[in-house]
Amino acid sequence: MSEPATNAAATSFPAPTLSLPLGLEVLRTYSGALVCVEILLGGLVWILVASSNVPVPLLQGWVMFVSILTFIISSTYLALLISGLADRINTDWNFVDVVYHFIALLFYFAAFVLEAATTAASNVQLIHNTTANVLCTAYPMGNIFTILDKRQYRINVAATVFAFVVTLCYFCSMVMGIKRWRL
Repeated sequence: MSEPATNAAATSFPAPTLSLPLGLEVLRTYSGALVCVEILLGGLVWILVASSNVPVPLLQGWVMFVSILTFIISSTYLALLISGLADRINTDWNFVDVVYHFIALLFYFAAFVLEAATTAASNVQLIHNTTANVLCTAYPMGNIFTILDKRQYRINVAATVFAFVVTLCYFCSMVMGIKRWRL
């Protein structure tokens, strides 16, 4: 008796599409280095906003959400590449890379704008009334009004700068991902 012929398509899966090297070699590429910078500076944005005690939770809540979420997802993505597990998951990793970096770019750009608005809205001049020890404020021209002390203001300026740098990193990662995906 002869055995039935096996269908090769039924017994094997197509290889995942991945242009980046696996293992520690991924850290030697520009994309791997940018992911490391995204993780480090994104964590720094998270730490800076949290250390300012989040004086404007309506605006800075989004900044905290984005920085924590992208920190976790980028760390997981890098761990998949370093451990080599990305090779075992059947997906088009180049497409996933482009989509993730595009979404992260949009989220981080919004976070940067909100952090910059929080920092800019704190440019309020405090006027001390010496006759009655009353603190008066001169309202800014915009609709947002925040009172930050000097420490919080400096921390928010640093968080704004680092959020902008992380936004640029996500943009560069997306552009490199598009180039890899199109090849």
